[in-house]
Amino acid sequence: MIRPIITGLTAVLLFGCATIADTSGNVHHNPEARSYLVSQDAMADVDAALTRAAQSDKRVLLVMGANWCHDSRALAGWLETERFVALVDAKYELVFVNVGMPQTDDGHNIEIAQRFGVEELPGTPNVLALTADGMLLNADTATTWRDAASREGDAIYDELAMLADKAV
Repeated sequence: MIRPIITGLTAVLLFGCATIADTSGNVHHNPEARSYLVSQDAMADVDAALTRAAQSDKRVLLVMGANWCHDSRALAGWLETERFVALVDAKYELVFVNVGMPQTDDGHNIEIAQRFGVEELPGTPNVLALTADGMLLNADTATTWRDAASREGDAIYDELAMLADKAV
């Protein structure tokens, strides 16, 4: 009885993260954060990041993911590396928001994504690049990060650098 439940739960977790396989034969090596940062008051964290961004003339990098998700931890791991820390420190106010499992109706903090015009989170992670006044700069790609663990570090870096300097 318990084995089918465990098997089903495992399948849901793997599906929810929706890592897309790399069929090119390339092996992607990415750092993985041990724990995805979460907060007890995510909306206040986002508001504080927007305030800091307005004061420092930066953008907000809002990363919405979950500890259970390999792709969320991979992206968080990249953001902890020296190269990414330098970019984020220079261009962004970074905030992590735990969204649970939105693709199974067990989502958390979905109202934060909705606040910026993202109605649904099809998986994790999601990356919202915002101006200091809350304008979403990447509406077309915000929910496309479910393959973060299989992306090359240079591609992730280039996209974040482009969003940091994107004209509004």
